[in-house]
Amino acid sequence: MCGAIMRTGSIDERERLYCPLCGWVAYENPLPCSAAVVRDEKDGILLVKRGVDPGKGKWGLPSGFIEIDETPRQACLRELEEETGLKGKILRLLGVYAQDSERYKNVIIIGYTVTAEGRLFPGSDSVDAAFFQPDKLPEVAFSTHREMIEDAVGAVSP
Repeated sequence: MCGAIMRTGSIDERERLYCPLCGWVAYENPLPCSAAVVRDEKDGILLVKRGVDPGKGKWGLPSGFIEIDETPRQACLRELEEETGLKGKILRLLGVYAQDSERYKNVIIIGYTVTAEGRLFPGSDSVDAAFFQPDKLPEVAFSTHREMIEDAVGAVSP
């Protein structure tokens, strides 16, 4: 904060960057995300084909980072609409999951079960959006997304 050169040292029994002059500590915190598990008894689980990395070209749940001015629930519904065109309503908290990624050390994903309506079409970070039966899922980009689907519907295909 004061502009001095940061050093690495033991702070709170962890190796951290800190300023030796003013004492400021550079804490590395997880990045919060929200994800929507939309299940239709007839059509299956809603997935989007990712148009960006990480996981570009693979399928995943509608999800994304929580913005500074929104709650996890708001982020979940925003991401659902941005990536699929559907408007959603949260049914319940599914769970809280953690995953390392290629880009980030620790991502915390807050998963919700959601109902959705509207015209399905891919948007923002997705190149396709479709429903899949739980026993016929394509390759899912993130292990946490697969875990959320399993928590929502039970065992799924490999």
